[in-house]
Amino acid sequence: MKLFLVKCVNQALRPVAYGNIHFIQEVVILLTEQTEARVILEDLGAAAEIFGRHDEHLSLIEKALGIRVVVRGEELVILGQPEQADMAKEVFSQLQDYYRAGNRLTSHEINYVLKAVTTGVNGALSSLARDVIFSTSRGKQIKPKTLGQQKYIESIKKHDIVFAIGPAGTGKTYLAVVMAISALRNKEVQRLVLTRPAVEAGEKLGFLPGDLQEKVDPYLRPLYDGLYDTLGAENTQKYLEKNTIEIAPLAYMRGRTLEDAFIILDEAQNTTVEQMKMFLTRLGFGSKAVITGDITQIDLPRGQTSGLVHAQRILENIEGINIQYLTTGDIVRHPLVQEIVKAYEEGNKGNL
Repeated sequence: MKLFLVKCVNQALRPVAYGNIHFIQEVVILLTEQTEARVILEDLGAAAEIFGRHDEHLSLIEKALGIRVVVRGEELVILGQPEQADMAKEVFSQLQDYYRAGNRLTSHEINYVLKAVTTGVNGALSSLARDVIFSTSRGKQIKPKTLGQQKYIESIKKHDIVFAIGPAGTGKTYLAVVMAISALRNKEVQRLVLTRPAVEAGEKLGFLPGDLQEKVDPYLRPLYDGLYDTLGAENTQKYLEKNTIEIAPLAYMRGRTLEDAFIILDEAQNTTVEQMKMFLTRLGFGSKAVITGDITQIDLPRGQTSGLVHAQRILENIEGINIQYLTTGDIVRHPLVQEIVKAYEEGNKGNL
């Protein structure tokens, strides 16, 4: 980028005297070299998605990169500094590729590709567009939405035990359920077991009315979301009735050995050290386990060590066990959720 300094004497200003020395006030103008780059939009549908409703996506791109975009028919004219203009060309290229692969463009995709390109990660969105991990009964294609999610999925494919640690909204549980359903469909396992500690009830559920399912449903309800989305409510119910899919509180895992199963432990930050050891030692031949949790959201009594935090420390160097860390950059909920999580993380650091 070239910079030009132009000094202009302001004739409207009088000399300023400091003792016997007189100064003429000057106005210094900093000019930057501007460039003009062009991008051809090959599809009118892509143009509508890239621009967004009331051009909200286009405004996001202009603001983030400090450029101005002029639309001339099927051509975009990008006005700005050379480096920013090149980034904008890469952004528009990735967005077009993503749309051509059959994907919708939301503010999440726009913000994600902007972050990737401005940090030097080119081709990120194009890579995600091609990575279909599951097609639901309704034809919906499920794909990772961030590179962190993509690494998490690859880790599940390669390792027998995977820990996924990260904030809410990063897809830890949902993607684990999708991968479990995929393994069941491909006959890699014979059954799925989904569990989480019901700490709100102290796992002492006997005082609650109803049968086991009615007692634990309020605590296990989040695990059903991924099942309903991938299988549909009717198929999910069939699998539950056949016991091909089992959803139960962690306390009911004690004393069992689970073979040829895909096991998911959710909300693992709320396990004790003893519960985590009990869960991990349930693993039988032909089984795979995914343990998910957010170590900033521990609900255990003060002074009690989280089983997830403990396992993270002592198991990280064991071959066959992998720990994946998802970050605020992997959050795929409302854009404000990323900012909220960051604010709380910074607030917690300040309280240490």
